[in-house]
Amino acid sequence: MPVYRYGNTVAKKCFSPYVCYVETESSLLNRLDRRDRALFIRWAIGPAATHAVQRFWRIITHLGGVQVTVTASLVPLAFGHDLLQLAAFNALVTLGVSHFVVQIMKRSLGRPRPSSGIGCSTFIDEPDRFSCPSGHAAAAMSVAVVYAMTFPAWAAPLLALALAVGASRVFLGVHYPGDVVIGQAIAILTGALVIAI
Repeated sequence: MPVYRYGNTVAKKCFSPYVCYVETESSLLNRLDRRDRALFIRWAIGPAATHAVQRFWRIITHLGGVQVTVTASLVPLAFGHDLLQLAAFNALVTLGVSHFVVQIMKRSLGRPRPSSGIGCSTFIDEPDRFSCPSGHAAAAMSVAVVYAMTFPAWAAPLLALALAVGASRVFLGVHYPGDVVIGQAIAILTGALVIAI
């Protein structure tokens, strides 16, 4: 059966000359959003997840929280020497700038969290109602990327930990995968800019 086009609509399947299933052509953003939601549904842990699995991902996700990321920047800044202090200062600046960008974007985009958007279970409190971009993913990557660029020998474990924090936000049901990727991209770009300056 041929596909009929009428403006922005596409008749995908015709059951008779008079009955057709019609679908609106979707924009790139709509297709990306559908893919993001599908990945979320596949990756988020469900209510059947064991208490140990839930607890593990909660611990990982808190590594991207304000207390850990600010401490990871302030302690070396206060007690480190030379290169470590410079890295800590750059991490703190990257953390602050990326947080500002994330908060502006969250309120501008207004994307609801998965619990509101698709009604899923969450396994951790949501800090606000906005999903995109992920602040925890941005914070963890902000600190990790600056230290990784300054101390390349530590790059693999630092970046792996930051990626795990981002994954934890999806697994715990509070962010879509795209939110995490955007948050981490903001952190990487901000970190590279701060170090270049």
